[in-house]
Amino acid sequence: MSNSLKGMIAGFVATLVLSGLLLLKSTMDLVPELNIIRLLTSLGSIGTVAAWMDHFIVGVVVWGLLFGAYDAIASRPAYWLKGIIFGVFAWVVMMLVFMPLAKAGIFGSRIGPMAAAVTLIYHLVYGAVLGTTYGLLTQWAPAKEPEGSRPA
Repeated sequence: MSNSLKGMIAGFVATLVLSGLLLLKSTMDLVPELNIIRLLTSLGSIGTVAAWMDHFIVGVVVWGLLFGAYDAIASRPAYWLKGIIFGVFAWVVMMLVFMPLAKAGIFGSRIGPMAAAVTLIYHLVYGAVLGTTYGLLTQWAPAKEPEGSRPA
């Protein structure tokens, strides 16, 4: 199985877990001022369904493929830790690119200090699930060696 496919499958699983956390937080009315889906809808004239689709596209395709590429160049550490490191990278990108685009300020400064903390927790969970799932997929379906690469 290719790194790209493993990354996208792991990204899908991690995005499902993260989506569950988003829904749980919303249901419990915790930090109501931080609603990632609402922030996505504020980027343009998209509705809630399109915002959820964007959330999955970024989590599965963008971050999943990038994690597969990251794994190809980084032989260490363990997959779960690679995922957490990658999650911190994704969080920094979100804080410096997405939040200002959504008019929430750098690191969500216009939302309040909890924005950065809560989104960091989200990304740590996402990264841990991404890395762990990717590692399990690597054990379950290791990459095949190209034909003729083994010595006779």
